Amino acid sequence: MRTAIAILILPLLAACQSHNPYQAESLPMPPAPPEAASTFDRSAYPAAPRDYGRYRSWSWLDGRAPSGEQLADSVSAGLDQYGLRPALNGPGDLLVRAYISQETRLRQYQDNVGGYYGTGSHWDRHYGAYGGVPIVRTYEQRVAVVRIELIDPRDHQVVWSGSGEALAGKDQAAQADAMRVAIRAALDGYPPY
Repeated sequence: MRTAIAILILPLLAACQSHNPYQAESLPMPPAPPEAASTFDRSAYPAAPRDYGRYRSWSWLDGRAPSGEQLADSVSAGLDQYGLRPALNGPGDLLVRAYISQETRLRQYQDNVGGYYGTGSHWDRHYGAYGGVPIVRTYEQRVAVVRIELIDPRDHQVVWSGSGEALAGKDQAAQADAMRVAIRAALDGYPPY
């Protein structure tokens, strides 16, 4: 039996010691084309980080404030809190686009209703069962959603955008408060770090 195994393994060992027909070789790299020395490939490098400190003034995109004087005043006050002042002459360092909409959100909450059914008191033996049933209630809420975009006028890229929402009020004073809360939430992440 051992001899038969040795006879079978011997050709395998001989195959491992044979010459490898594959040889490692490489060709030299071709020379770069002549125009490679004079062109700059921006896609080969990451974009430089934006310096948000150079943005100091702003103006409305296309020179038009959003519809609704209250929205324009509230956005202006919100930007002012971040050190951005309205541009006095010409376009600012940032162009601003803002709009507000009323949207409906579905909200859910859960009540856990349960009860004990059985006999007996705390001191003696009692038999029974406790059961609980979750009751999920769904309702609609009207919210005011404010979206704000800040655009660099040099390259027309959106450098920052944010949105915020608040419960819509039933009267004008409550709606104005909701709009201010939504604007504060929209500008909460500016400037990005």
